[in-house]
Amino acid sequence: MEKRKIFKICPMCSSEWKTRDEFLDDQSLEINGYGVDFEKLDWSLFYFTHRKEGCFSTFALEAKDFLDLYSGTKYAERRTGHEDCPGYCLEEEQLNRCDALCECAFNREIIKIIKDRHSKITYQHNLPADGCSRKKGGDLSVGRKKKM
Repeated sequence: MEKRKIFKICPMCSSEWKTRDEFLDDQSLEINGYGVDFEKLDWSLFYFTHRKEGCFSTFALEAKDFLDLYSGTKYAERRTGHEDCPGYCLEEEQLNRCDALCECAFNREIIKIIKDRHSKITYQHNLPADGCSRKKGGDLSVGRKKKM
């Protein structure tokens, strides 16, 4: 009997995400933490909260599950504790990008990619059926001329 492959199962409510794309596209998930592993950065943890009614579980996935999302520069030197390091890796809930040219910075870029993807889906989900964004006052911003 062949065992089916599932990307992640919520430890609280048993919701299943068959693929990473399905997981990243789920609007009930929020990335809200990062735990660095300075010895093996691939084993660092991304914390997600499942904001589904009756669940609200927080669980971790290893950075290695998302490494292929980032194709930019990976630096060889760790800058932790140096003047150019803001110390973000030491704060679990700090998810901002890091400008230091540090070997740890790529995981912060992955976090940004995940957040940007989630924001894009949220934006698309909130667009009106005609695909136009609305300005204040309810005017359509695309394809309409103002009457004078």
